[in-house]
Amino acid sequence: MSVRATRGLTGARLVAAVCAAQVLVQIGAFFWPALLPGMMRLWGLTYGEAGWVTAIFYAAYMLAVPLLVTLTDRVDAKRIYLFGVGCTIAGHLAFGFLAEGFWSAMATRALTGIGWAGTYMTGVKLLADHVDEKLMSRAVTGHAASIGVSGALSFACADLLADAFGWQSAFIVAGASAAVAWGIVALAAPRRGTPQPAAGDGGGLFDFRFVFRNRSAMAYAQAYCIHTLEMNALRGWAVAFLAYVALNAGDDGWRLSPTMVVTALGLIGTAASVLGNEAAIRLGRRRLIAVAMLGSVTVASSLAIAGTLSYSIAVALLLVYGFVVWLDSSSLTAGAAGTAEPSRRGATLAVHSTLGYAGGFVGPLMIGYTLDLAGGMSRGAWAAAFLLIAFLSVLALVMFWIMRPRELAGDRGGKRP
Repeated sequence: MSVRATRGLTGARLVAAVCAAQVLVQIGAFFWPALLPGMMRLWGLTYGEAGWVTAIFYAAYMLAVPLLVTLTDRVDAKRIYLFGVGCTIAGHLAFGFLAEGFWSAMATRALTGIGWAGTYMTGVKLLADHVDEKLMSRAVTGHAASIGVSGALSFACADLLADAFGWQSAFIVAGASAAVAWGIVALAAPRRGTPQPAAGDGGGLFDFRFVFRNRSAMAYAQAYCIHTLEMNALRGWAVAFLAYVALNAGDDGWRLSPTMVVTALGLIGTAASVLGNEAAIRLGRRRLIAVAMLGSVTVASSLAIAGTLSYSIAVALLLVYGFVVWLDSSSLTAGAAGTAEPSRRGATLAVHSTLGYAGGFVGPLMIGYTLDLAGGMSRGAWAAAFLLIAFLSVLALVMFWIMRPRELAGDRGGKRP
């Protein structure tokens, strides 16, 4: 593997180490939305304010990621990754020890968002620097799966820790977990041997014009924008939605708590992300992504119509929703990475991630303000929220089909490696 397997690590072992670190560093990422109903009561937050605390995480990510991920085209991705983990540690510990209301929660969640910017796509770039092209699609899928596992476990872990030791303990444990991840990457990940040569197109490191001209990569990125909007709206408000349905429609025999349902949703989504990438290889990436988008439209519309009728219907639809939303998650990111110019892969992933988390920023806010404008949680308010998501997904599907991005090497219809 030339410089792609250094210090005795095979590509597969490096992927395993980075994925394990991702689980540990991201485990606390969704503690806030998991505890959202209780924190709203404790601090007297409006729906809009709660949406801002959720969304500021993605806003900070969106602002930091163009700098941090683009730098990996010149600076060893390992160094940027360790910086991101450090920010994550500081953000979680500060939330646990210092947060006492809206503004302190905003500041500490923003710091954690910067940490996410330094670890998520940077982790993809770290793997891309050290594994061969044939392994890269599955490496990206494994990386996305580790994010999915940690995201799913966030909800259950937050609930258990908060019930046993208080909400502050949950964030302190998240900071300690991220510290373990820092040690894993520091010890296991190799340094990049030879720096990536500068792009030969005459543009500077932060000249994103050449990235935007890559029609294929941008097709995957614009689809990722709405995908992440949908995914983070779901992560940010699913617990509150289920709590509303349980209170107003009855639990009709169900015993799974909202946080356990969202944990199951995340695990189902993680499996769907892995299966989706394998399906993209065998069936064609464009076809798989189009099917996933169409499925999202269908399930979001079904939630708008029937999701508040009973808790069992809400749970069933949300679990199906988790599957279809995550189905194209790794396929979109692998598509952007695989069709990027190698000398601008970091910049391409930075743009891809910025567009994605622009959607991630808007999604929770959009739901929060929809509920505020409707006068609070009601069947009509939740229907409007889900229909708005379905409408945006239709627009993304149309744009993706018009742009028709390239398949990857190894995909059905793509150039074989």
